[in-house]
Order: sequence, then structure tokens, then C-alpha cells
Amino acid sequence: MKDIEKILRGEAEGIGRRDFMTLAGALGVGTALGTGLLGKPARAQTPKKGGHLVIGMDGAGAGDSIDPATYTATYMQTTGMQFYNTLVEVDEKGQVQPSLAESWEAKPGATEWVVKLRKGVQFHNGKEMKAADVVYSINHHRGEESKSAAKALLATVSDIKASSDNEITITLSSGNADLPYLLADYHLGVAPEGAAFDGLGTGAFILENFEPGVRTLAKRNPNYWNSDKRGHVDSTEILAINDPTARASGLQSGSLHLINRADPKIVSVLQKNPNIQILEISGAGHYCFPMRADTAPFDNNDVRLALKYAIDRDEIVKKVLRGHGKVGNDQPIPSFDPFYAADIPQRPYDPDKAKFHLKKSGFSGPIILSVSDGAFTGAVDAAQIYQANAAKAGINLQVERVPADGYWDNVWMKKPFVASYWGGRPTADLMFSIAYVSDAPWNESFWKRPDFDKLVVAARAELDTAKRKQMYRDLQLMVVDDGAEIIPMFNNFIDAGLKKVQGFAPTPTLEMSGLRAAEKVWLEG
Repeated sequence: MKDIEKILRGEAEGIGRRDFMTLAGALGVGTALGTGLLGKPARAQTPKKGGHLVIGMDGAGAGDSIDPATYTATYMQTTGMQFYNTLVEVDEKGQVQPSLAESWEAKPGATEWVVKLRKGVQFHNGKEMKAADVVYSINHHRGEESKSAAKALLATVSDIKASSDNEITITLSSGNADLPYLLADYHLGVAPEGAAFDGLGTGAFILENFEPGVRTLAKRNPNYWNSDKRGHVDSTEILAINDPTARASGLQSGSLHLINRADPKIVSVLQKNPNIQILEISGAGHYCFPMRADTAPFDNNDVRLALKYAIDRDEIVKKVLRGHGKVGNDQPIPSFDPFYAADIPQRPYDPDKAKFHLKKSGFSGPIILSVSDGAFTGAVDAAQIYQANAAKAGINLQVERVPADGYWDNVWMKKPFVASYWGGRPTADLMFSIAYVSDAPWNESFWKRPDFDKLVVAARAELDTAKRKQMYRDLQLMVVDDGAEIIPMFNNFIDAGLKKVQGFAPTPTLEMSGLRAAEKVWLEG
């Protein structure tokens, strides 16, 4: 504990992300996938049943809800995935795998998809899952009054119907070769038709007690459809611990089995503990500073460019991430995505260019950046480094420290310049659709460009890979040159656990083993 407190004071590019069979389906070839990779543990040991798993996580708040339409931060995303399953999942290789759906097939043009459902799956109340339940669950996010972040992802769904008891047909207004990835989104958990989305699902665990912003208790589902591969412990307890020092101390003492977001500053300390393992992977996650483009002075692109040139990305990656990540370039697509635009020049730290754009904007007042480590581990340190960087460009950047509790309700998308984080998404389309198109519920920068919106839709439907790559390059360039997001770094996912925790598979698209650590792991000894 003293060592932690003391310290806290002072990728090869590849094409592995796009599933070839998904694109084959978009071209009219069937994609009937087996279940071979679903639930595959990180190592070859035989899972052990039993025990009580305790996880400490950040991102919790008093306003949290079990309804997956409301999930905004990792605490509830991980908690909710204990109770709900989605139709498909994204595995540790970034590819889609079956879950409640056992196969899917697109007709030519990818505007109509037929999804066959797994038979014999029971909800926690004993009711067997049918197509009507899936249709109801997806429509939960599509209504006019829906505030779900998944609403934007489903915007092109013009119809969804039960073709039979164990089959649904999804019709789109325009083609989407990535639809299976969309169906893996953590908001789209399946509940019984007519349910209130209060935890009743098909998941590995049954909700026992939920105290928003405090803890969640659950017990193993005795009728879980995937019990040979998932849901190994008898019960789970997920504690809301927003302070990274407290999470690390709990892990060192043995009172916690797993924690998310280990502070890069103390990873070396944790590694010295013979009972602790670091569960790290380079992924699509990124830390950022969104500006509200609908609010002065951030409605002026010269102000936005000044702030982009006024941040020393290399210094922040070195001092905040401590090597556990890499420099970002103000756009959210990771370098291993097949549509990543590697030829867009890296924006440097350039105080002179920052001064030029600030003078051109005509703005000369102070700029307030509201931050908390509740946004991301090291956010306050990053903001203070940024403040010093900006001062060299003549920018009066003032850092306002705000409470971690309630950050996502009271600060994010409320104040004009804040800290934020994204776990990334398995495709470029999903990332742009959920956070950058004009009407996206999580368009945290309130940046709106009709030509950007139209190009996102066109790229989604384009099946020629070369044309699609050019479209995504154009989209990334728009965000780099005109967007209101400052993305100085891509962070590694650094979870940590006791060595007795087995089965954890780090996943590049989402932390905590793709948000499903609770159901994947087991306890040895």
C-alpha cells in the first residue's frame, strides 16, 4: 500500500479484425459458424466450479441502472453482461462468434439478414427463449423515445421480425457488411418479451442484489445454456471502487480477485507480488478530451486546431501511460483495423502552429478543462501536463478537478471541455456510428457534418474493399482536420488479478475479457 501511494504521488499492424466470413455473407454466401471458439479459456486447464468471485471496478455511479440501454461505463457494462447474452460475441482475435445466434446469413447486397437462434435456451425464470423475445429486445433500443446509445447503431434497421420461433429476419434500409459485429454490442442483451430489463436474461448469473454505485451480487444460473464453458463460480460480487489506489490495494491484500484499469504507474509494483498477474493487451481503447463543437469557443475550428497542436502526445504517453499504450492522432480508429489510414500525417506538438490558429480564431480568454480520474486513470495528470504544454503556446488552459462519483451523469456531455475514454469498437463503422455521426446519442463532442454522416452510410454499404478503405480514410481525415475530439493516446487495457484466477482472455476491443470476465474465469485453489 505504501509503495503504491508513494508512486502515485510523485503493434504490428494486421488484418485480423475483419471476419472474412462476414464479408462473404454480405456477398450472398452463407455464414453458418460453429461454436468452437466461444468460451475458449485463455489456457488449456480444465475449469473448476465453485467459489465466490470478487471484482473491483471503476466507472460506477449512483444513477446506474441494470437496463442495458443505459450503460455508459465499464462497471455497468461488465455487471450487465453477467445477466444478459447478445446474439453474437467478439472474441479475443476480434472476430464474431455465435452466442444466442447459432448462424447468420446475408442475402446479396447485405440489406436482408436471416439469423437462426440457438434452441433450448432458458431465461432465468425458466421460459424458453424464442424469436419474439429477440425482436422485443432489439426494438427496446429503436423506439422514438429511446435514449439508448444503440439507437444510432440500429438506425438503418427498417424492419425486424420473427420468421419462425427460432429465426429472425432483419431488413436494412441500406447494406451493412458489418451487421454481425453490430449485434455483439453490449447494449443488445436479450430479455423476455414484455420484460422490464431489470436483470432477467439468459446469462450465466442471476441478479440477487443491486446497489447503484456500491456493489452488485449475483449467483450462478443453474440452467445456463453454456455452463460447460462459462459461469464457473458459484457467486459474484462486483464492487464499485472508482479510486485506482484502492482497487490496487484490494488486489494486493487478496480481498479482490480482479480489478480493471490498473494504474500504469503501479504496474511494476503489482508485478513484484508473486500472487498477482497483469492481464494486458494493446487494443482499440483510447483516452481523449472532447470539446463541445456547439459551444463557444469550440465552435471555431481554429480554436480546436490550436488545442490539438498545443498538446505533447509523446510526453503524455510517456508520463501517464508509462509505455502501456501509444500516441494517438485525434481520430479513433486503431492501427490494427484494416481500414486504418496509416498515411495521414501524425499531428505534432507545435506551439507555434497553436499560436497561429489561436490568433486566427480571435479568441484570447481562458479555457477550462474539467477532469477527474473517474474519466480515465491518469486523467488529472494528463490534464496538468496538457496545461503546461498549452502555456508554451500562450493558451491559458485551466484544469478544473471534479468528483469521480457522478462524472458520467454530471460532467460528461454536460461541460464544454472534459476528459473521456472509449473502449473502442470492433469495426470503424461502429465507432463512427456511435460517437461521431450527428445524431449519435454518444456524440460527446456535438460535432455535426452532414457530408460526414452521408459518407458513413455509404461506406457501411460498400462491398468493394478498396473503395471502402478510401471512404474510411476520408472519414478519418475529416475527424483529424475538423473534428472536436483531441485523442492524444491509445491505452492498453491493463486489468490485473490474483494468479488463482484462470480463464481470463484479454480482448483488444473491450477490457475485462470483453466485459465477460465474471462468466469466463474460475478460481484455482
